[in-house]
Amino acid sequence: MIDNYLLEELVAFSEHKTLAAAAEYLNVTQPTLTRGMQKIENELQVTLFNRQKNRIILTDVGKVAAIEAKKVLASNQNFIQTVRNYAENTNTINISSTIPGPIIVVNSLKLTNANIDSSLIKPDNIEQLLNSYKFDLIFSTNEIFSDSVESRYLGREKLAVRIDKFHPLASQKTVTFKELRGLSFLVANDIGTWKDIIQDYIPKAKFLYQENLAALSELTQYSSFPVFRTNLSSIRINDDKNNGRRLIPISDEEATVEVYACYLKNNRHDLQVIFDKVSEIFSKNLPN
Repeated sequence: MIDNYLLEELVAFSEHKTLAAAAEYLNVTQPTLTRGMQKIENELQVTLFNRQKNRIILTDVGKVAAIEAKKVLASNQNFIQTVRNYAENTNTINISSTIPGPIIVVNSLKLTNANIDSSLIKPDNIEQLLNSYKFDLIFSTNEIFSDSVESRYLGREKLAVRIDKFHPLASQKTVTFKELRGLSFLVANDIGTWKDIIQDYIPKAKFLYQENLAALSELTQYSSFPVFRTNLSSIRINDDKNNGRRLIPISDEEATVEVYACYLKNNRHDLQVIFDKVSEIFSKNLPN
């Protein structure tokens, strides 16, 4: 078995092209790197380097070896990280989501054994993050079923708009995306799937995205810009201070998303209590 440090030296030489540059990158001396190059050649029993008077370059075999060495190093690092993640997660349930609503729900449960990451993740990363034990539970608007991952339906989240009571739309029971055309909205920057939905379906609107939630709350209180809410927002957001607005549901089909819990099949039993509690909150906050 070839030591990792030899693979690292081979990859460094491949990427930095010279012994001097590779040695500087690895913080070793050139003679040390030269001995490492000779050792990996001896262990593989192939010629990896074309040695010239004042220069050393990789042979075609050496180039292939460097590519494969990089893959092995990445695999080893993934192995280490996966094991560490599993060890860290043994007594803690790590939770994330692709949209903010479910995070509001689980935060309201005040779970003592949960670590809830409020930074939303991309849907394409769900399986990898579950299989590497980075997270035990990820909420998503898409079902996932694979050899190791499954999903459970929790309920629906529906978008609404909170709009100034003097606005012409404020007298309506519902509103459509098309009727919101051209308006300017105050919006939290990290809202996952909802960002794509509002940008795709509200024509010619302007979205004043805010990174800081405290600043967003203050701007909402002292301005008349419309803001978005969902049937889950009320669990966390108190709009009583801002009674100059009306909450109007958006009637378009695209304004409602189904929410699923995604998790490793082996963890189903351990997560059952959380599923039941989250489902109960969803059922109590059904969209209009």
